[in-house]
Amino acid sequence: MTHPTVKINAPSVPRQDEVLTKEALDFLVSLHWRFHGERNRLLQERQRRRDRISNGENPAFRADTKDIREDTSWKVAPLAPGLENRRVEITGPTDKKMTINALNSGAKVWLADMEDASSPTWYNVINGQLNLTDAYENRIDFTSEKGKEYKLASADIRELPTVVMRPRGWHLVERHIEVDGVPMSGGLVDFGLYFFHNAKRLIEKGRGPYFYLPKLESAEEARLWNNIFIYAQDELDIPQGTIRATVLIETITAAFEMEEILYELREHSAGLNAGRWDYIFSVIKNFRNRGSRYVLPDRGEVTMTQPFMRAYTEQLVRACHRRGASAIGGMAAFIPNRRDAEANARAMEAVRGDKLREAGDGFDGSWVAHPDLVPVAMEVFDSELGDRPNQIDRLREDVEPDDKALIDIEACKGSVTEVGIRANLSVGLKYIESWLRGVGAAAINNLMEDAATAEISRSQVWQWIKAGTRTVDGRTVTREWASELLDEEFSHVDRFEGDRFDDALEILRECSLGEEYPTFLTLSAYAGYLVDTQGTR
Repeated sequence: MTHPTVKINAPSVPRQDEVLTKEALDFLVSLHWRFHGERNRLLQERQRRRDRISNGENPAFRADTKDIREDTSWKVAPLAPGLENRRVEITGPTDKKMTINALNSGAKVWLADMEDASSPTWYNVINGQLNLTDAYENRIDFTSEKGKEYKLASADIRELPTVVMRPRGWHLVERHIEVDGVPMSGGLVDFGLYFFHNAKRLIEKGRGPYFYLPKLESAEEARLWNNIFIYAQDELDIPQGTIRATVLIETITAAFEMEEILYELREHSAGLNAGRWDYIFSVIKNFRNRGSRYVLPDRGEVTMTQPFMRAYTEQLVRACHRRGASAIGGMAAFIPNRRDAEANARAMEAVRGDKLREAGDGFDGSWVAHPDLVPVAMEVFDSELGDRPNQIDRLREDVEPDDKALIDIEACKGSVTEVGIRANLSVGLKYIESWLRGVGAAAINNLMEDAATAEISRSQVWQWIKAGTRTVDGRTVTREWASELLDEEFSHVDRFEGDRFDDALEILRECSLGEEYPTFLTLSAYAGYLVDTQGTR
């Protein structure tokens, strides 16, 4: 066999050679050659399944995996060191400032996000890896432009939040690393570099290589990750079962296969998470051509109390706990505004109510996007759990698995309004502009927006146009009207030197107003617009 050729198509960034060692690149190549074919096959199956749903087939519990669901004897692996107590998890990108802030936040877990909260510039890809390794070695610090210094509160990582890294989803490639002319999977690059450089280091320090797996759409996709874990552990002489993975249930198809996903990852499973924003995006994407019956109201009204969202979260807790796995709740995306105490108080009360519902439903923990929300969520889960690290023993046998309830979109209450259309277009513009500059987690209107919320925003507009949806005022949403609103929202943005709003407008127009529906807005944006600047983050 000819030795594969690896090519790095990127301007060099500082300390890149520490990440892209010959040994690390050899490891990436071995992952690529063994698994990229199966990845491609599963991506093709995704599209076929999506087409069937679009043409009228409703997803349902699988008949061929019924035995897995009905077999009560199997459990996932015992909880790994640092994952016993996950009552509050903070999420955010792996830039230097966020790395320090997250690890000093007082949360139990940090989701170190190389996916939806990170724009995949080459600088971010490399520096995300460097920042995590530097944090484990207590050699990370940061000084802001105003002279404020940031450093870790402890040199012992066991006294800091446990890090669970989220690599990119299967649909994304890393264009800067080619193997025989073929771009590598972004997820394999993120996983491979992190695992290669940090697995043994983490084990020696009393933790382990832990991962959040995004956007899986089937048990077979979980099986692929499990096979990758087995291979990677063997290659680096690490005991089988050391890796632990939490799967985000953030696609409508995965919601019908929660127990099967846990089963495929058994010895490597750490549980499931209710990835609410991507889940809503997935519902819209899959049912976008099915008419008014599947139209959701304004984004702000698609809350976790809507019947189809309640069915999803309650069935997730049931699936996890009957298999001994952790169930982690959704994101509180509020960003405090210290200049508006009254608005902050209202938002904090809403966050508290959201976390009270999750803790009461049996979740073992939940997500927040900002360190100021950690005490609010911690107080709620402390009150519910007491001295217990989790409530996995609460089996939720009162919840009946119901595949029809998962897609009962018609029961969703709310309206479509001009205000909602404008909000979607405004958020889409501002987020895409931020992403193009290399900032994948953007504070917009006191909310932390990431790629998932931008996907909801543009997808709702596309679906409303396709379905000829009427607003609460009786006006039909047309492409022409939405285009007028987009131009108006564009005229209101605050421009600045070096901004990317012109490109953001072009991308959003294509993704929300075009005849065809792009599967992910980040795919075309990454291929045609993202520039590899070093940035400041």
